[in-house]
Amino acid sequence: MKNIFKWVYFAGLLIAIVASLVSITNPFDAPWLMWVLLILGILVGIFFFDSDDIVNFGIRYLALAGASAALAYFDLGTVGTYLASFFGAVLLFLTPIVLTVLVVWFIKKYFLK
Repeated sequence: MKNIFKWVYFAGLLIAIVASLVSITNPFDAPWLMWVLLILGILVGIFFFDSDDIVNFGIRYLALAGASAALAYFDLGTVGTYLASFFGAVLLFLTPIVLTVLVVWFIKKYFLK
């Protein structure tokens, strides 16, 4: 089962990256695409990632969010716009995964102990 959701994770990342490369201004103007990535992210967070590794996963997520936010302050021209769109798209997919893993960790720690 975990092997299937590994491919779902890669498919979600690929969808987010392709959407960011196709439309540079706002890759997620289509609400259906955001819903697809949200549902895929929740499923991947439940079935693929281990909630015991929440600290490492959270640190990686925060580092990526920091890099994405820092790109807004640098004038890198067209390359910077593509990079900001890329990081934003990946973060849009990773956010529901991180929140789902955090909720699963919280439930395991405090309710299923």
